[in-house]
Amino acid sequence: MIFHRKGMEMSQVAYVQVINFCLEGITQDEFKGIANEVAPNFAQLPGLISKAWLSDEASNTYGGVYYWKSKEYCEAYRGSELYTQALVNNPNFTNLSDKGFDVLKGPSKVTHL
Repeated sequence: MIFHRKGMEMSQVAYVQVINFCLEGITQDEFKGIANEVAPNFAQLPGLISKAWLSDEASNTYGGVYYWKSKEYCEAYRGSELYTQALVNNPNFTNLSDKGFDVLKGPSKVTHL
């Protein structure tokens, strides 16, 4: 499941956030249902250009790749109630990993970002 915010171009991506976690106490199908319910909340995040929702049932690894207009927007999300409630304090998510990366514009443009 990927969304791309209308009016924003992938060429505006300056920062990428990769979040991974394992599920505990819910199934993949239950997670998919929850993800569909909460996706509109993520679509409203300021500075978020796009998000890819990740799922690997075999390794019990889930998460998302967030494409931000700047690191500052990502940091604001990390300080938000949505981040705290949906990820950090979620009893169904374990082994949470959150990493951020600056985008190298030159080669990324060549490879169509």
